[in-house]
Amino acid sequence: MRNRKYYRDRFENYPAVVTLPQFCEMLGGIADQTARKLLRGNYVRHYYIHSTYLIPKEWVIDYILGTHYAKYRLKLKAQI
Repeated sequence: MRNRKYYRDRFENYPAVVTLPQFCEMLGGIADQTARKLLRGNYVRHYYIHSTYLIPKEWVIDYILGTHYAKYRLKLKAQI
């Protein structure tokens, strides 16, 4: 099982606060609309300032290590 240190190392080249396109890239290249659904559904903690999503990198890691992301990954694997 991957832990917080693994993801901190993996995402070390990203800034401390990422934008929506960077967030999509961090999650393996998900679509913009999918990322927006995750943010609007409050599955990922974020800031929304002047029509811009800002997500601290630690909150991205929190989401990846959480249960919603694990279920999402299983659902994607089942569709393949």
